[in-house]
Amino acid sequence: MKSMWSGLWQSIRDRRDAARDPEAFAASLGVQIRGRVRFYGIDRGMFGSEPWLISLGDNVYVTAGVRFITHDGGTLILRKEVSDLEWTAPIFVGDDVYLGVNSLILPGVSIGNRCIVAAGAVVSNDVADNTVVGGVPARVITSVDHYLEKMKTKSLKLGHLCGAEKERCLKLHFGIK
Repeated sequence: MKSMWSGLWQSIRDRRDAARDPEAFAASLGVQIRGRVRFYGIDRGMFGSEPWLISLGDNVYVTAGVRFITHDGGTLILRKEVSDLEWTAPIFVGDDVYLGVNSLILPGVSIGNRCIVAAGAVVSNDVADNTVVGGVPARVITSVDHYLEKMKTKSLKLGHLCGAEKERCLKLHFGIK
């Protein structure tokens, strides 16, 4: 019974700490934060069992549901054949990176600078600088330069606005009262 209560209190403390300062919370778990990182939904479990093997650069956006997996748990069932079988590897995320909703970053992956990982992508291989990847497994979709040009043509030109003003302008644009 005591461990149930301590687990509950840990969960409550985690939520409080993550809400107050998500970067500090991630760092307290051992995640290496090398600059400004913005978390949109953060919890202890998203960093797996070896958060100290995860390194995040500057101007990184980590959206809801992103998971960093630093080991291959499939080796567990094979240890009866090879008792010391283990594969664990660090994850490195460069500067100016956006990790889309529910993306999964697997062991040993390095994501370069100025990269976009699409929602739901499973990143199992390194991502070169200036690349947009998506899919299962993730593969190159386009360059960030090409993506930027495409987005410029679609832009609503509201990215500089925040909060209520942005909401007001979006509702006006889409005819919502």
